[in-house]
Amino acid sequence: MLETGSIYLVVRDFNQSVSFYRQLLEKDVLSQNKTRFAIFNVGSLCLCLLNGKFDAEHPDQVERAGGFDPLYDDYAAATETQNIGIGKIVINLGALDLRKEYERIKGLHIAPDMTEIRYINAGRPYWFFCLRDPDGNVIEITGGYTPEGGLL
Repeated sequence: MLETGSIYLVVRDFNQSVSFYRQLLEKDVLSQNKTRFAIFNVGSLCLCLLNGKFDAEHPDQVERAGGFDPLYDDYAAATETQNIGIGKIVINLGALDLRKEYERIKGLHIAPDMTEIRYINAGRPYWFFCLRDPDGNVIEITGGYTPEGGLL
């Protein structure tokens, strides 16, 4: 039986991504390995940032066993070929007060293409807004909200 592990996001600009997620999550990095890897704990989710260029730029600092498989190990190529806007990864995070979280994130000025608060009912109704991280990954924030200004 599998257990919860981590989600790795391969990032182009490690420092920019670490700064973005620090502000978004209002958390510091839990653990960091040079500028190669950073871990954020978000409740039971372990969100990790992997610097896609680190291994290629610092081969003397990376030890491997079992050879190199370009399909799984060429993170530098992944940073060059990412198709921003495709939305294959959506990170869903929750907030108790959606309106308050929307205003907080809007005030950070880290997401110029952030949506307004929106509503969807596809089997279960909920309110949400979306933004993108520096690599174009979609982040959906859901939570308590009513159009009249109260919480659900």
